[in-house]
Amino acid sequence: MLNDNAKILPLSINPKYDMPQQISDADFEKEVLQSSTPVLVDFWAPWCGPCRMLGPIVEELAKDNEGKSVKIVKMNIDENNDTPSKYGVMSIPTIIFFKGGKPVDQMVGVQEKSVLQSKLDELSA
Repeated sequence: MLNDNAKILPLSINPKYDMPQQISDADFEKEVLQSSTPVLVDFWAPWCGPCRMLGPIVEELAKDNEGKSVKIVKMNIDENNDTPSKYGVMSIPTIIFFKGGKPVDQMVGVQEKSVLQSKLDELSA
């Protein structure tokens, strides 16, 4: 039982480790289309089993690529309908790679970390 003075802390106290960044329809243009670096966008939903399998892989990629010339973000399709619809996201998880404000590749389903990293390396070369 918690007393009145007890504090419940979030799992991640340091925002630096809240990776990857969650984006919305409202900030998609700024965070993805206007990005000067290639962007991996993970379209997901909390109820999706394969999305929960891919989530830790995407989180590892975000940590591994911190400070590099790529950006990794996630978009919850339950909370954001416009962007997934615009880019034809019909199944999840779907990963779309953007470069120069345009989609350049798309993968559907759970992917191996090495496959995703190879694509990021290719796009940032």
